[in-house]
Amino acid sequence: MNVLPADARKLINRFQGGFPISRRPFLQVAAKLGMTESALISLVGDLLREGYLSRFGPLFDAARMGGQQVLAAMAVPEPRFAEVVALVNDLDCVAHNYRREHALNMWFVISAESPELVARTADRIEERSALPVYRFPKLREFYVGLFLELDANGGVDTVSPEIPRRSTAYRLTPRDRALVVCCQEGLPLVAEPWEAIAARAGMPVAEAMERLRELESHGVIRRVGAVPNHYRLGLRANGMTVWDVADAKAEAIGARIGALPFVSHCYLRPRHLPDWPYNLFAMVHGTDRAAVESKRSRIRHLLGESSMRDDILYSSAILKKTGLKLAA
Repeated sequence: MNVLPADARKLINRFQGGFPISRRPFLQVAAKLGMTESALISLVGDLLREGYLSRFGPLFDAARMGGQQVLAAMAVPEPRFAEVVALVNDLDCVAHNYRREHALNMWFVISAESPELVARTADRIEERSALPVYRFPKLREFYVGLFLELDANGGVDTVSPEIPRRSTAYRLTPRDRALVVCCQEGLPLVAEPWEAIAARAGMPVAEAMERLRELESHGVIRRVGAVPNHYRLGLRANGMTVWDVADAKAEAIGARIGALPFVSHCYLRPRHLPDWPYNLFAMVHGTDRAAVESKRSRIRHLLGESSMRDDILYSSAILKKTGLKLAA
């Protein structure tokens, strides 16, 4: 159990999103937290170095900029596991990679600025590994957002704030794209971080901030702020629950599951019969597997006879975890 200082808890609880796109954002946030600007910048740096935050800055949605994110899975023979991990992780388009306890034991996300690049990446993995890559593009997104709430005793759990609806797509201009490239490693920890980003992108800071606000309004930027490392903060069990529900009912059921406060991600995805009969995916996190199983039971109770079968895939290792990476 990690008991963080009060200032760190307040920052994480209040600014997993909503970090301002303004000339002195750390100064604005520091005033709300009762801190000085320099103390806040130092705090963010400490939390990143100590692993309590995995990043600080904008999170991007590839699909909103005309790209695609595809969940993929492989059944990797144990003697070849390390070899295939190296092959998959070497590709910039692979954002996340997890080992899961299932015959399909490697699950990763391919995220790129075009569906064609996603397809080429998956094809390349198949060719180089000589193993099938099962592809699970999202057919419908019901909820996505892993937000944490920390208490004064070191307790942690997920919460599901309401996320505003955004338009479905946005065409990046070359100058927009330059900003995304300059932001994708996170914000510089300086008093005027957006000015530093603008300088990297070669444009005036006023223009950069206007473009970034536009990207946020269209959902290309999902949110700006602290991205907690849920493992480091105590949520060490995560299970990908999967459900086989009738296609005609899947959207209505998915909306109900996605509305549950403890579900961080919920998607409708294609089946791969006969190997994979499940079409509804819902991520659940907990301090241990008993907590995850309790939440899984609540989903099962909600579904009742609507679920023909289900499973849960626990992650046993993080193999890679980065954000969207556009080529410079």
